[in-house]
Amino acid sequence: MSGEEQTGRAGATERNEEYERMEKWLDDHPEFTHDYFARKAKRTMVDGWLLAQALSHSPNFKQPETSNSSGSNSRNNSGTNTPVRKISAQEFDRGDTLNPIVSTVDGARTFLGPSTSQTSVSSKFHRRPRTELKTLDEKELMYELVIDICNELDVNSLCHKILQNVCILLNADRCSLFLVHGREDEDRFLEAKLFDVSADTTLEEVCENREAIRIPWGTGIIGHVAQTGELLNIPDAYKDPRFNNEIDLQMGYRTHSILSTPIKDCDGVVIGVAQAINRTNCKDEPFNLHDEKIFSNYMAFCGIGLKNAQLYEKSLLENRRNQVLLDLARVIFEEQNNVANLIYKIMMHTQSLLQCQRCQVMLIDDLCKGIFSQVFDLENTDFDNSDTFNREWPAEPRFPIHIGISGYVAATGQTLNIVNAYEDKRFDPTVDIDPNFKTKAILCMPIKNAHGKVIGVTQLINKLDGSIFNKNDENLFEAFAIFCGLGINNTQTYETVMKAMAKQRIALECLSYHASAPADEAQRLKTMVIPSTYAYNLLDFSFSDFGLDDDDTLKASIRMFIDMNLLERFRINYETLCRWILSVKKNYRDVTYHNWRHAFNVAQTMFCMLKSGQMDNILTETEKLALIIACLCHDLDHRGTNNQFQIKTSSPLADLYSTSTLEHHHFDQCIMILSTKGNDILSNIRQDEYEEVIQMLENAILATDLALYFKFRGEFFNLVRSSETNWNRDRDRDLLRSMMMTASDVSAITKPWEVQLKVADLIASEFFEQGDLEKTQLNIKPAEMMDRDKKDRLPDMQVGFIDSICLPVYQAIAEISPRLEPLLDGCKKNRQNWHFQSQHTSKHLVDESRKENESKDDSIHENEEIEEEAMENENKDENFQLMDIESSEEAENILPVVS
Repeated sequence: MSGEEQTGRAGATERNEEYERMEKWLDDHPEFTHDYFARKAKRTMVDGWLLAQALSHSPNFKQPETSNSSGSNSRNNSGTNTPVRKISAQEFDRGDTLNPIVSTVDGARTFLGPSTSQTSVSSKFHRRPRTELKTLDEKELMYELVIDICNELDVNSLCHKILQNVCILLNADRCSLFLVHGREDEDRFLEAKLFDVSADTTLEEVCENREAIRIPWGTGIIGHVAQTGELLNIPDAYKDPRFNNEIDLQMGYRTHSILSTPIKDCDGVVIGVAQAINRTNCKDEPFNLHDEKIFSNYMAFCGIGLKNAQLYEKSLLENRRNQVLLDLARVIFEEQNNVANLIYKIMMHTQSLLQCQRCQVMLIDDLCKGIFSQVFDLENTDFDNSDTFNREWPAEPRFPIHIGISGYVAATGQTLNIVNAYEDKRFDPTVDIDPNFKTKAILCMPIKNAHGKVIGVTQLINKLDGSIFNKNDENLFEAFAIFCGLGINNTQTYETVMKAMAKQRIALECLSYHASAPADEAQRLKTMVIPSTYAYNLLDFSFSDFGLDDDDTLKASIRMFIDMNLLERFRINYETLCRWILSVKKNYRDVTYHNWRHAFNVAQTMFCMLKSGQMDNILTETEKLALIIACLCHDLDHRGTNNQFQIKTSSPLADLYSTSTLEHHHFDQCIMILSTKGNDILSNIRQDEYEEVIQMLENAILATDLALYFKFRGEFFNLVRSSETNWNRDRDRDLLRSMMMTASDVSAITKPWEVQLKVADLIASEFFEQGDLEKTQLNIKPAEMMDRDKKDRLPDMQVGFIDSICLPVYQAIAEISPRLEPLLDGCKKNRQNWHFQSQHTSKHLVDESRKENESKDDSIHENEEIEEEAMENENKDENFQLMDIESSEEAENILPVVS
């Protein structure tokens, strides 16, 4: 040993003794220590102390003061669209299982575990050439090889140096090193970090040819050494039953002797196993006791160096993971306006990090009993091009809460990591409706809010590399679930506040305009004589209300309830019914068409369909009650403008309801009146009947949105054409009630021509009023039906309206009951009349054009072409065939007109 080295070691000893005396003095003067710490301690020191107290198994934990890691800086725009994948879950496996999320004493959540800080890597130590090393004595050689590895913090490079040094120390032909994976409370195993390394093998060669070799704990020679923690010297490998000769057979190699020893950290825990095979200087001779001693001594130093390198690698990985989660936190708390957008971003980041085929988030709402309220599903191919990705969010809530893996997690709040879904009895195989997709591995976790309540479930399906979800995946996914819960809870709270504010504005508006009918008016109506059904002609499909005054419409409404025996069946108080009908009438605004008269006519058509059309033979009394109430209430508080106008003007209704805006408001108004004291006609029915009626009411009123009519009518038409229709299934009956609501809502098109003309004029007037508002307030060009300047095209548009909406539904319901054919016949007659009007209008336009241009010789041929074109259109109309518009584009052209 040189004089400089001896001097350096002596100086280090003196410093250690000085530190010990200083620490003893601090222990003897706690007041000074406390005061110094309070004045000088930095936040990082305090955090380190808190975490050390939280992690009892790591009292010496020290918070790193720096968090730099190469190549892991967060990008400012990461996560706003398609996320930048800084690291994948598979990369974490290199550093063994990372620490789960823990809580510090002050309640903070952190990934940081009991790792020793590594602030810097010392300058590289250059090892002497192999020929020079052979000239050294044993102690000098050991010292050189220890110095060679003490500053190496790259695990791969360190393991390679260790094995090369073992070959030199023991004159071994080949060496291998296996690292322990898994925690003590889990199924541990060993995996070959570097295999079959000789003194001349380069690191690049080993890494290029490396294959994953896993050895179960306690299996074979390696497993035995790891389990017992004792060195094993085998003179003849083939005579030991623990030896596996498959590697020899594959590589054409003959193993004679084996020397295998455990690698332990400073706490004596086995973290790996090193193995030397065959001596180079004498292949037939086994390793001796001297070799065992040298091997054990050197592995003691290697264990410390290897543990340090693992801790350093883990700290880098955790630093990168924290940056990913910080990006996620930023994205989450940037998006506070919409839950769907928030979940979309979370799922994009989850897919990117955990590399799975499918990610799902299912939300729970107490109001949606039995099913998840919203279901979001994202496949790994969905965001290959975020510019073209246009999946509708969320999917229909068709997943029951108490069925399958997700249902179990939602009910128990437990995490499930399933290796093979089809072998788990909780798995519902019906979810694999796509023949090209099969569920294999599932990782499912609950989403909880700040109070620990389960508000949803998130699950990953099938890793892209075909492997199973491991503990690292669970720990990472848990972090995402926590962020998801916080973000969703915040966003839902924000949405709740915004909805409450919108409801408040609407409520104030309603209260200023509406009120419940006075009790004396109800008493007056109660004393009136109610004429018979025949006196009012209520059983005739050609019924018109033009000859009735307001009191007659009220009495006729009561008559419908009486004739259907609803008062007796549902124990409805007669005075309460009178006041409810008066309140419903009072809550209709004085608009041109969508007023109380329209609601009354819709209810009369429904009554006529039930009685004259014999649909009451199919529907139950509960369904009949719900339909009559729905018809009378289906346009409550209508403002004379359609859904599109609410959206364009950003009205409070549009803020409150994103789809079927007015229909949702009509239903809410209906419930408000039914819940008002003195108007509660459903107060005497059973709870289960009440819930059933309310559900049918909601579905029936929403069905008057023609957007839903177009969505579901194809299914209904196929059902009608089917020979197996029996109307016993709940879904089929729901479709039937919805189509009956549509048929009643547009029934003005089936009335006698003189009635139809008057109603059409009322509808056109209301539409023109909206068009005028769009021109003056919004400065936009209204749709043709709303444009007063295009009133000459009204006949053409009426024909299109009949062909696309009215005729198909009346044809379908006439197939169900032939007694409903008067509706179809009336619709066809009015189509002929409107078609005639259209022809007359076209001819008039041609005549006007001819008069204007008869003095212009150069326009003669043009007028003839116009006339010929009009005649061609006339011929085409004579051979008219009914249209059945199904395309979304055509539907969009119609919906703004008639919604």
